[in-house]
Order: sequence, then structure tokens, then C-alpha cells
Amino acid sequence: MSSPMNPITEDDIANYLANNPAFFQRHAQLLASVQLTSPHGNRAVSLQERQAEMLREKIKALEHRVMDMVRHGNENMVIADRLQRWARQLLLARSSQDLPATIAAEIRSQFMVPQVAIKVWDVDSRYRGDPFAEGVSQDARTFASSLTQPYCGVNSGFEAVGWLDDTAMAMSVALLPLRAGPIAEPAPAFGMLVLASPDPQRFASGMGTDFLERIAELASAALSRLRQE
Repeated sequence: MSSPMNPITEDDIANYLANNPAFFQRHAQLLASVQLTSPHGNRAVSLQERQAEMLREKIKALEHRVMDMVRHGNENMVIADRLQRWARQLLLARSSQDLPATIAAEIRSQFMVPQVAIKVWDVDSRYRGDPFAEGVSQDARTFASSLTQPYCGVNSGFEAVGWLDDTAMAMSVALLPLRAGPIAEPAPAFGMLVLASPDPQRFASGMGTDFLERIAELASAALSRLRQE
């Protein structure tokens, strides 16, 4: 029983109806008489009609979710196909010395990345005079080794961005460490791959990096041919 000090609340009524479904069997006429305001205008609708509207809204929301899943699935399939074509070109490269340039060129071509740069250190003596093996400070090497996943975001004055042809157009960058084994292992890096775009959202902070990790691991495996024996 309620009292002036403890009046019945909406929660009390909701709990009672939820725990006493037979109430509507005893008072079936209420279901037909209850009138609600439709969210699609100010007209009054019956409880049954409002329930039907809610079901239609839920169905529409589920349809949108399904369409989003299909769209993302198609996008992932396109990226996977490009990744396969890129990896194929690495396997077809005959000269180990040409691998860094091939990796960069194919990333630009297959993934439409405007700027790509790559540096590799601790290479065999045969390659120490090549451009890809020069111009890397110890700080840049230490930074690459500290990454256990690709960095995506704005250019915060990274030395590696200076390896690009046009640093002013590097509004968003992805920095991929190159190391033997999985990218997530805290092992020393022997190189770094830099991707850049004039679009600030292309490599935004917080984006998924699964495909970037696959690129880093495949590039690392291919470039292992350049390392000191």
C-alpha cells in the first residue's frame, strides 16, 4: 500500500505490470483503449499500432547493420586482394637490392598511398652505400624498435617523415617498424616503412591497423635478404 509519504511511482507500476501479466487478461479492454503519441507526427495511435511501429524501427535498424556488415566485408575483400597482389610482386622481385623500391612503389600503386619511404639498417656490406641504407640516426632506430604496432596519426616531428619527398603534404602518417618475426614482439627493428597522405583522416589515430601489420610483416620477411649474414 502507498502512503502520502511514499506515493506510487512509475517504476512501481512498471514492476507490477511486468510481474503480473495476467492483469491484461483480466482487463483486456485497456489494451484497445490506451492511446499513445506516434513519433511520426502528433497523432494518437493505439498501443498495438505503437508496438508495430517499434518493431518496424527495430527491423530497419537491423537492416542497416546488415548492410554495414556487407559493405565492410566487401571493403575488406578489396584490401585483401590488393595485399595479395602486392605480396606477389615482392615474390617476383629478382634483385634483393631492388626490394625497397619495389615495396614502396607497389604500396603507392596497390593502396593509393601518395607518399611512401623506407629505410633499412644493419644491412649486408653489399648494400651499405644504397640510399635506403643511409641517413638514419640512432634515435630513429631506437624509436622504430619501441613500436610494437604501427603508429597512425599526425606528424609530430618524426625524423622518419623527413625521408619523404614532400614533408609539407604529410598531414597524416603511418610508421611501420620492420623486424624479424611478428610486429608485436619487442625485438629490435632493422628498418621502418613510412606511409603519408595529405588527408588528415587517412591514417587517423585509433584506426584499425590489422592490414598495416600484415604489410609490415611481409615487408620485413622480404627485406630479411638484405641483412647482415
